[in-house]
Amino acid sequence: MGKLVRDKIPDIIRRDGREPVVTVLDEVAFREALLAKLLEESAELSEAPPAQVPEEIADVLEVLHALARVHGQDWRDIERLADAKRAERGGFHDRVYLG
Repeated sequence: MGKLVRDKIPDIIRRDGREPVVTVLDEVAFREALLAKLLEESAELSEAPPAQVPEEIADVLEVLHALARVHGQDWRDIERLADAKRAERGGFHDRVYLG
């Protein structure tokens, strides 16, 4: 079973003397794979020891950037939207939990 990997991973595998099986996904399959990758990276973040948290956050961020691109969105527009939502509704600084 395959999985979505970063673009340079096949080259890294080749440098180790192995030949990877690579498929380039169409747009629909790529979107689906990105969403699955987001879940995978989020799970890794939730299980990461404190020293690895920054690296796992970076992986989640990379997937979010790719999702924005595949949906035709500019990351700066996403940031502006996040800023506007934060200004209107607040952030998560106060640890507010309903329920």
